[in-house]
Amino acid sequence: MRPYSRPNGVLVLRGWQGWEPVAALVPAVWSSPYSIQVIWRYDGKKPDTLGLNTRLYKWIPQNDLLGHPKTKAFITHGGTNGIYEAIYHGIPMVGLPMFGDQPENIAHMKTKGAAIRLDFNTMSSADLLNALKTVINDPSYRENTMKLSRIHHDQPMKPLDRAVFWIEFVMRHKGAKHLRPAAHDLTWFQYHSLDVIGFLLACVATATFVIAKCVLFCCQKFFKTGKKKKRE
Repeated sequence: MRPYSRPNGVLVLRGWQGWEPVAALVPAVWSSPYSIQVIWRYDGKKPDTLGLNTRLYKWIPQNDLLGHPKTKAFITHGGTNGIYEAIYHGIPMVGLPMFGDQPENIAHMKTKGAAIRLDFNTMSSADLLNALKTVINDPSYRENTMKLSRIHHDQPMKPLDRAVFWIEFVMRHKGAKHLRPAAHDLTWFQYHSLDVIGFLLACVATATFVIAKCVLFCCQKFFKTGKKKKRE
């Protein structure tokens, strides 16, 4: 997949189930004066007014597209993998979080100045267009994502070399049992602390029973004493 040559670069749009409302906003946004190539992962019904600069795909090599030198922005739901890929390549984001950890991920990127968050349920085409203009034209977003990218790349060894090292480490030490968490040796009820919970519940029940018996005994003594005084 090779992006077309456009003066203002490429926009990568990652769709997801439930993105049908976004599809209704797309034509108004892509018909903006931006001469930009839009690559959209979308498996829904094709919008009737889809622009000629927009290509729909059921699957896209997202990481490769984000690494393309012409890519200017990334519209994402805020999944962890997409966030890390955008950080790795220094691409500013427009986030449309839906569920799970997505709102937190986008909020974190927003505080870092690397993304703009929009409300999926209330945004308009103007909101989406303005957000795109901001992340593309405001150099601070690109600078902030590049700063995060440099931090992400600043490691003592390459990720592939680190993965190879740990695989060989486990092989050399016959499974590296010394790194195995002790939780694997616990029974299921110990792992979930059911034995501790049961003991604590038994203590609470015993204490409640003793207190109830004491209160009942005191009440009986009080009533007996009262009756004796009345008889006298």
